[in-house]
This record gives sequence, structure tokens and C-alpha cells, in this order.
Amino acid sequence: MPVLIPPTEHSRDLRVGAPAWREAAKATTRKAHQLTDRCRQEAVTVWQPKDSVQDPSMERHLCRAACVLPWRFHVEMLKGGGTLEKPPPGEGVTLWKDKMKPPAWHARLPLPMHRDALALQTAEVAHAHARGARLTAARLCRAQHQINGQVRLLQRQREATDHRLSEVRKGLLINQQSVKLRGYRPKSEKLPDRADSMLTWEKEKLKSMKRKMEKDMEKSEALLKTLASCRDTLVFCCKERLQAVDLMNQPLDKVLEQAGRHSWVNLSRVPSPRTQGLKTPPPDPVGTYTPECAAALYEAKRLLLESKDTLLEMAKNEEDIQEQQQQIGDRVCASIAKKTRETSELMERMNMTLGLMRGTIHRCTKFNQEMYITRDLIKGPLSKSHLETREKLDRPLVRVYQRHVGTQLPEATRLAQGTDKVQRHISHMEKNLKELLAKRKDLTWSLNCKKIGRDVDYNVVRLRLRQQHPHVCYEQAQRLVSDWDPRTPPPRAEYPATQ
Repeated sequence: MPVLIPPTEHSRDLRVGAPAWREAAKATTRKAHQLTDRCRQEAVTVWQPKDSVQDPSMERHLCRAACVLPWRFHVEMLKGGGTLEKPPPGEGVTLWKDKMKPPAWHARLPLPMHRDALALQTAEVAHAHARGARLTAARLCRAQHQINGQVRLLQRQREATDHRLSEVRKGLLINQQSVKLRGYRPKSEKLPDRADSMLTWEKEKLKSMKRKMEKDMEKSEALLKTLASCRDTLVFCCKERLQAVDLMNQPLDKVLEQAGRHSWVNLSRVPSPRTQGLKTPPPDPVGTYTPECAAALYEAKRLLLESKDTLLEMAKNEEDIQEQQQQIGDRVCASIAKKTRETSELMERMNMTLGLMRGTIHRCTKFNQEMYITRDLIKGPLSKSHLETREKLDRPLVRVYQRHVGTQLPEATRLAQGTDKVQRHISHMEKNLKELLAKRKDLTWSLNCKKIGRDVDYNVVRLRLRQQHPHVCYEQAQRLVSDWDPRTPPPRAEYPATQ
């Protein structure tokens, strides 16, 4: 049986249901609509941008406009009058055709791949830490290599400085031996001269050089110890950083190339105003670049700068001292050689004087002998052979002449006077001859002293030239003059074979 429906115009006036019943039905419907809208809104907001507008009082088209407006491209005015459109910064996919860049959407609830995503994030964090540790280890390793290079350079420079110090000490030994050997000269040749003052000046200069080189050696030794300590610290920090990179097989040099910098403590690179590559990160106690690593790298950089300046100073001092020592040795040798030449010139003059004295003494001796003969002849004949040429004072002619008074002849008086005059002249000649002989003896002795002094100075020059040879070390220089007589040529030096 069909249900009868009343007319429409009378349906509102003739409501059968109670008002409370209708209000309850409306309230239930309204709550259902509100729950539907809330659930729909919550379902939508589970996946949306972080900074989206969520205001329930706003209309949907206004809310959409407010969300879309920040996504539009920014228009910038150029100097020439044109415009340039740039997408807004941030994450997201750029829609160049629609001139929009919506932000990246994020889910508020864990997705089905939440566990895998967390595993990927954990792996990324671990990889990032390993990459940072590997980069820090690469920096520490490169700093260690550079410190090792500076240590090798400093050791080589110390060897060169030590060799130069040995040469300076050998120069002091040569100076001491030269003074000692020149003391073997005769007393007349030991008058202070310019060669003695040059030897004293050389000694003072060599002592100052020795003190300077010893200071360089002490400074380099302290710096070498500091470099070794810094190298040990870098090795320890590098090993500590490498504990987190066991599963990474990329070499450390490649890591520095990827970072865009050869080294953070490299001093050979020319600095540029625009530094390309990674900058030094701030120290982090729980990160990969710890304060200990930062302090070790800073100390390495400071020591590299200090060692570079020290190497330059030591090399300059060594070169200057080598040049000064060579010049001083040449000047001293030239002074002693000049003294030898002056002695040779004096010896030539003394030899000429001795030659003249030899002729004078010969003539004086011969004349003295003739005067003796003359004196004997004046006194009278000494043998029967003289009777033929010399007559006596009582010869017959004189006796006949002296028979009368006042006829005395002056022959006897004149003979006595002549004999006395000859005797005085003989005495004077003998005195002159004695003086000539004494002077010749003195001149001969002085000539021998000059010869000994010249030989000693010449042998000193030869000895200095032998000992100044680069292949003669300090110990060999000591053995060269152990048993040597300075009046003989110096012993032959045995140079080691050159390699």
C-alpha cells in the first residue's frame, strides 16, 4: 500500500516531529560536517610546505593566493632600464614556465619508508663525519710532510753550518800554529810587525765568527726539537682522525684536491684575494676538526714560518762567514808573504854588502902584509939575501963622511920615524881589519837569522795554504804539525779521496 505524501505548502505547518528531535538531528549533522572538515584539513596538512598559511577564518581562494604569492619570481631592475626575473631562494623545484618555485613539501607523519630514510640519514651523518675526519687527517698528514721537509732542510743546513764551524775552528788552530811556529824565529827577527798584528786581528775575527756559528747551532737545535715534537703531535692527531675512515679507500692527496686547496699550511702558494676552495672550519670539541688539531696545525704553520726565517738566516751567516774567513786568511797569508819578500830583499842587500866587505877585507889583509914587509925592510936586512939590496948605516961611504965634526946624517932618524909611522899604520889597519871581520861575522849571523825567519814565514804560508784546503779536516790539521820542525818544509798533507 503506497504512502501518502502531504502537499508542500502545508508540510511546514504540519510538522509531525518534535522540535527537540529536529534540533538533535541538525546538531548531529553539523558535528558530522565539522568533523569532516577537520579531518579533511588535518589530512591535507600532513603533507604540505612548512611555512604555508593555515588560517581557518580565511577563504579558500584567499588562502591559496596567500600561499602562491611567495612562490612567484622576483623582478629586479637593471641599470640599463631592463628587468631580470629570479626565482625565490630556498629548496624546491623551479617551474620556469609558470614563473613559480613552490617550496619543498614535508610530511608531518612518518612515511612507510621512515626506517629506510632514517638509515639513510644516519649513513649520511656517518659519511659526513668520515669525510670531515678524512679531510682533517689529510690536512694533518700534509702538515706532517711539510714539517718533515723542514726538518730535513734544517738538518742539512745544520750539517753545512757545522762544517763551516769546523772550518772556523780549523782557522783558529791554523792561527795558533802560525803564531807558535813564528816563535821559532831568532830573537832579532821577533820584533812586532804587521804580520803579528794581522794574526791577532784574525784570531779576534775568528772567535767572533765561532760564537756566532755556535749561537746558530744552538738555535737550530732548539728549533729542531720543537719541529720533532710538533711532528709527533701531528702524527698522533692524524692517526686519531683516521680511526673513522677505515671503509673509505680514497687517498688523502685526492681529498685535498677535491677540497680545492693543496694544504692549509703551505707557504709556497701565492696568496690571492679570492680564496678558492674550502675554508678552515671552526674548531669543534665533538666534531672532526677538534681544538687539538687546530692547535697542532697552527703550531705547524708558526714553526714553518720560523724555520724558514731561521734557514735563510743560517744560510746567509754561513755564506758571509765563509767569504769573510777566506778574505781574512788571504790577507794574513799576503801579509806574511810580503814580510818574506821584504826579508829576501834585505838578504840581497846584505849579500851585496858581504861581497863588498869580502873584497875590502882581502885588500886590507894584503896591504897589511905588505906593510909588514915594508917595516921589516926599513929596519934592515933580515937575511944574507937582503945584503945585496940593502946597506947598513956603517957602510964605508958613511964612515968616511963622518970623520969630520958636524957631519951627522939624518938617515937613522928618518928611518926610525918611518918605521914608527908604518907601525902606527899597521896597528890602525889591524884595528880596522878586526872591525871588518867582526862586522862581517855580525852581518853573516844577521843574514842567517834573516834566512831562518824567511824560511819560517815561507813554511808558515805553505802550512796555512795546505791546512786551508777544503779536504783537510780539523783532526788532520792537528796531526800535520805534531812533530814538525818549522825550519824544514811542512809535511805533505794526505787529502781524502773525493767522491
